[in-house]
Amino acid sequence: MNTDKKRILVLAPHADDGEFGCGGSVARFIEAGDEIYYAAFSMAEESVPEGLPKDILYTELAASTKVLCIPQENVMKFKYPVRKLSYHRQEILENLVKLNNELKPDLVFTPSKNDVHQDHFTVTSEALRAFKFTSILGYELPWNNYQFETTCFIHLEERHVQRKLQSLQCYRSQIGKLYSSDEYIKGLALTRGIQVGGRYAEVFDVLRWII
Repeated sequence: MNTDKKRILVLAPHADDGEFGCGGSVARFIEAGDEIYYAAFSMAEESVPEGLPKDILYTELAASTKVLCIPQENVMKFKYPVRKLSYHRQEILENLVKLNNELKPDLVFTPSKNDVHQDHFTVTSEALRAFKFTSILGYELPWNNYQFETTCFIHLEERHVQRKLQSLQCYRSQIGKLYSSDEYIKGLALTRGIQVGGRYAEVFDVLRWII
């Protein structure tokens, strides 16, 4: 990656994965003037809590990415069924190849290669094929990571963490999950920041780094 304006693509197997994994870094990159694109592969309509509209994650994703200041024309929503992305590997690969050809990103964020969720693993596996000549960082989702290689840290300021928290608060359908609490998210960012001599940070495993 050079020091000029960068084009960055966030891959989210499900709406909200990108915010959990790299929302603070997205806030930092946007503040620096970089272009951010966000692709969500499942809107998880099959697992929406009872009593809520099945399409609620479409609305929540739009609200969350607006909080992060990602232009809505840069937010792409696919409709693969949750927990069944592995059944659609070829179609997902073709989606990713098309994104690579159209966007030519300088950096791609995707779940860690050690993520045990089947949908997350599928997106990352196909991303490694589609973006062979692009730097790729795997983001941390501790509830799905039995192990994680902390090989890259991105320092964050308080305002970046607050922006991440505000974006995740848009996902009203996810309230109640322990990992979605402000206390947990901020505590994790604090832990990662202390590890690298700062206040806050997000951590990634390096899947591919091209200089």
